[in-house]
Amino acid sequence: MKYNVSLNIDLKRNPYKGLYVAIEGIDGSGKTTQVKKITDYFKSQGKKVVQVREPRKEGVIGDIVQKVLTGKLKMPSRALQYLFSTDRVLNQEEVVIPALRKGHVVISDRCFWSAIVYGILDKTGAAYDYKETDFMLVVHSILSMYHQFIVPNYTFYLKISLETALSRIKKKDDVKEIYEDHEKLKKVIEGYNWLSEKFAREIIVVDGEKSVEEVTKTIAVSIK
Repeated sequence: MKYNVSLNIDLKRNPYKGLYVAIEGIDGSGKTTQVKKITDYFKSQGKKVVQVREPRKEGVIGDIVQKVLTGKLKMPSRALQYLFSTDRVLNQEEVVIPALRKGHVVISDRCFWSAIVYGILDKTGAAYDYKETDFMLVVHSILSMYHQFIVPNYTFYLKISLETALSRIKKKDDVKEIYEDHEKLKKVIEGYNWLSEKFAREIIVVDGEKSVEEVTKTIAVSIK
């Protein structure tokens, strides 16, 4: 038997005095660089800044996640998504929320929005059928595990082409991760584009093809 469910729901907002900013995008989009640049920007204004990333590389969960991402440990992709969520809970409870309570600025390399893009990729076998995606978004994201996470005050999506992403990744010295192949990157781009349109009021799209300085300026002037 099939059931039709229709409802409206808001995201979990930041209730604290601190500012929560996240930088999103595919691998090679320049997220890590911009997190450092925006961190420096706020520090130059005399703000206390806490810099985080998701998933974390340290800790019991973070260590397992990194081993899976780099191919050192095999795990079903759906199981990996639950690990991402577990790590995100710990990150918010141990680092993000305490910093926001104190009025600090939190700059994050990825946040829960990534879980929607990569989670749907894994759970649908990279089939971004929009009816299916809407269903997955409600059942497996907003209403379940992901709805418990605070949404950043500002989320910036660094949009770049597949060609640019592949070119930048090729130059990296890091170990290649499981999502950094041509077909998966193509699907992730499609997912982020869909997400930024679906939640246009939540996600600010930034041209990641521009120079580092131009991207930083665009992000900085967008934060009020």
